[in-house]
Amino acid sequence: MNMKTLIGLVLLVVGLILMYLGYQSSQGWDDQISEAITGEYTDSTVWYWVTGAASGIAGIVLLTFKK
Repeated sequence: MNMKTLIGLVLLVVGLILMYLGYQSSQGWDDQISEAITGEYTDSTVWYWVTGAASGIAGIVLLTFKK
C-alpha cells in the first residue's frame, strides 16, 4: 500500500466520522430548536458536514486516481 492510498483511506474515514458527528449534532436539542426557529442548523453542525464532505471527497479522489 503506497502513501497516496493510505492518505486517501484516512481522509475517507475522517470524512465519514465528521459526517456522523454532524448528524449526531443535528439531533441535539439546541440544533432542533435553532432549526425550528431560524430554519438553519448551528454553525458547528454545518462545519462538521462541510469538512466531512470535503475530506470524504478528497479521500475518494485520491483512491480513484492512481496516477
